[in-house]
Amino acid sequence: MLSALILLPLLGAALISVLPSGVAKLPRRVALVFASLAFLWNIVLTTKFDPTVTSQQFREFLPWIDALGLNYHLGIDGLSLPLLLLNGLLTCVAIYSSDEDLQRPRFYYSLLLLLSAGVTGAFLAQDLLLFFLFYELELIPLYLLIAIWGGERRGYAATKFLIYTAVSGILILASFLGVVWLSGAPSFAMETLNTSALPLATQFVLLVGILIGFGIKIPLVPFHTWLPDAHVEASTPISVLLAGVLLKLGTYGLIRFGLYLLPEAWSYVAPTLATWAVVSVLYGASCAIAQKDMKKMVAYSSIGHMGFVLIAAAAATPLSILATVMQMISHGLISALLFLLVGIVYKKAGSRDLDVLRGLFNPERGMPVIGSLMVLGVMASAGIPGMFGFIAEFVVFRSSFAVYPVQTLLCMIGTGLTAVYFLILMNRAFFGRLSAQVVNLPRVYWSDRAPAIVLAVLIVVFGIQPNWLIRWTEATTTAMVDTQNVVANVSLVKAKSTN
Repeated sequence: MLSALILLPLLGAALISVLPSGVAKLPRRVALVFASLAFLWNIVLTTKFDPTVTSQQFREFLPWIDALGLNYHLGIDGLSLPLLLLNGLLTCVAIYSSDEDLQRPRFYYSLLLLLSAGVTGAFLAQDLLLFFLFYELELIPLYLLIAIWGGERRGYAATKFLIYTAVSGILILASFLGVVWLSGAPSFAMETLNTSALPLATQFVLLVGILIGFGIKIPLVPFHTWLPDAHVEASTPISVLLAGVLLKLGTYGLIRFGLYLLPEAWSYVAPTLATWAVVSVLYGASCAIAQKDMKKMVAYSSIGHMGFVLIAAAAATPLSILATVMQMISHGLISALLFLLVGIVYKKAGSRDLDVLRGLFNPERGMPVIGSLMVLGVMASAGIPGMFGFIAEFVVFRSSFAVYPVQTLLCMIGTGLTAVYFLILMNRAFFGRLSAQVVNLPRVYWSDRAPAIVLAVLIVVFGIQPNWLIRWTEATTTAMVDTQNVVANVSLVKAKSTN
């Protein structure tokens, strides 16, 4: 059942690659069909998923390479289920919002489906080495999607992304090998790993490799510099996937392989992680304020908001780990919406420069519907009540404040700064008289707005009724923390440091 989630995109990519070259629009339609089938199958699995069961469900196991201890081992739980749904949805959005007249469409849509298959496999993998293989698989399609269909500096941005992600993969692989070999586990299967007997110093070294490796992917300061360049040069659909899904591989990895496998070492580095989160939140927000490119502003906003996930993970309480999932899904939907809207503005107005754009709210010659959706998106990102961003950030702060009150208060400043830079964006680009440099704007059709409207509806729905998400995740995240006794370890470390 789970293999179908991986095989459907792969089959779609294979079919697209053998299509005749003369049919320009057919690859997009085929890609959308296979991506939609994978998403619908994901929904079917969700209906069969038991949210009260904390162990892996729909498990698949197939021996692969015995000499390496590598097996094809898949499973799904409350931590991975929402992220799989998010990946399926945003893959459909990215394919639908791609230009119909782009060059080399067969190669482009094949890469998009390969990217989706790699991300899906990473979220499903229950074997460390299998996760690493899928983690590296998504690197190649994303690099090519930026390098071929990106902006003027696409080569530089793609190469920078490749180098950073390659370093990330090396650190993660080295840490995974250390966990397996030093613990004496017979294979890379997570259920066979027991790190409790490892010396604390050894656990600490392994955890540092995992933290930096996934910290590059999130990305956290100072490993963030690849992200703004990648976003600015990537096309809109690729930015949607990059911010909405691919960054979540980093936070997912921290929780699944950092906190869960090495809880004792995690408890000792947790205060540092909370401080690290503050740096990322405030730095990302401060850089966003200084930007004049709308897309770069949203990119730096992502850096800041991913810091909220880190401080919740550092607190390591049942509520805070639940908050990490809420914040990941919230950020995925909101950032995807914002990048979509910025892409529409750039496509119709020919600029993302806040010194050029003005008056796009003009009801006759501007983009009033796009402006309204942008208001909703920035309000959600700034944590206005009634939006998913508010409830996700509220649970993050509520859960982390009891453990790290000072760091939480500093992160809350980042929420205020979010309102500042997005107010600058709205005031400059959408209000006032329509700029003379942006006239005779092409019409924005409802087909252009449809993906953004879907995301906006989900943001409001989950903001009003977050339990529709929480119910699938709460049992799993609570069991993860309770089983590993992370809360007790964090409290013990805090008590020692106080004394």
